[in-house]
Amino acid sequence: MSSTWLKRAAWTLVLGVVLIAAGWLAWPQPVAVDLATVARGPMEVTVDDDGKTEVRHVYTVSAPIAGKVLRISHPPGDHAVSVHVGDVVTANESVVALMQPTTPSFIDVRSREEAQAAVAAADASIKYAESEVHRLEAAVAYYRTELGRAQSLSRTQVISAQALDKAKFDVETNEAALASAKAEVERWQEVRRSLAARLIDPASMATLPADPVCCVQIRSPVTGRVLKIVQESEAVVRAGTPLIEVGDPLDLDIVADLLSSDAVQISAGAPVVIDGWGGTPIRGRVTRVDPAGFLKVSALGIEEQRVHVTIDFVDPAELWSRLGHDYRVVVHVTVWNADDALTLPIGALFRSGGSWAVFAVREGRARVAPIEVRHRNSRVAEVVSGLSAGDSVILHPSDRIANGVRIMERQSH
Repeated sequence: MSSTWLKRAAWTLVLGVVLIAAGWLAWPQPVAVDLATVARGPMEVTVDDDGKTEVRHVYTVSAPIAGKVLRISHPPGDHAVSVHVGDVVTANESVVALMQPTTPSFIDVRSREEAQAAVAAADASIKYAESEVHRLEAAVAYYRTELGRAQSLSRTQVISAQALDKAKFDVETNEAALASAKAEVERWQEVRRSLAARLIDPASMATLPADPVCCVQIRSPVTGRVLKIVQESEAVVRAGTPLIEVGDPLDLDIVADLLSSDAVQISAGAPVVIDGWGGTPIRGRVTRVDPAGFLKVSALGIEEQRVHVTIDFVDPAELWSRLGHDYRVVVHVTVWNADDALTLPIGALFRSGGSWAVFAVREGRARVAPIEVRHRNSRVAEVVSGLSAGDSVILHPSDRIANGVRIMERQSH
């Protein structure tokens, strides 16, 4: 009998252990979560976006006339100017570009025949005018001889004073006609030169003598540095074509194109932190918010209304002198700040019934706590009501977290 009771007791003990283990396994276990503490401290709300630096006053040097601009970035020579990006230029002294006349265009067959006929007609007119010169030179010589005879005879009173005056008149009128004929020769020679110039084409340019003073020198309008060479290679350009950009790289400001919904929160004088440029953060200040926006298409193809916001540097130039024209930066414009705000990480927030709520930790269990939030930034939110400093809240609650669920803090490794 004793052995039977011992077997029964052993099986009863084993069954009890199994039941206890099954109950322990079936009992809900605490969910491991990450916790954060509601605390007081400084907080600020910023508008963050990309911006770019720009020289305030960029001077674009343009071609004053139509012509051929010589290559700008070129080894120095007789008819070349060597200017590179970053070179220092002086106002009204530094030559930044040289221009030459353009090469004549090609002539079609009919125009060439007409021009050649006009040159031949000019040659004939020159010959005719030269023959008139020769005739009048002979007439002048004859009348000058006659005048000499008349003067000799007048001294002995052989001829009358009227005959002497007639001889003087003939000399003067023929001399005037000779001068007119010589001027006519010169006129037709110039006319021929003008008509012959119409026959010049690109093929005949190589035979023309080079003019060492044919170039127009374009000088820098301001003292500064070359920021950009727009027309680097030799080319034929029209008047007003941009050639080069000049400015002072230390006269910088920043322009950021912010969303119009963010720009309405910003006012002139707002503090700015500038980073993302490869150096230490720099302090700045908003100087202007444009009153008009513009449409900009984002990289994802979304149409956005943007507004130009201009920012000046507050820190001395030694801290940002390595920045140049059109450098990328990231701006953080402060739109609100407080020295003592009740904050919690935004990763604890979720929507509940149209308002904000968190899972607060109460006696080891998660409890839904509706709260009122006023300001938020990318890291924390300002709590107006519903929590107190020192309360613990659950970060990034999963779908396993519900009201009343037992929780435990996840141990960091």
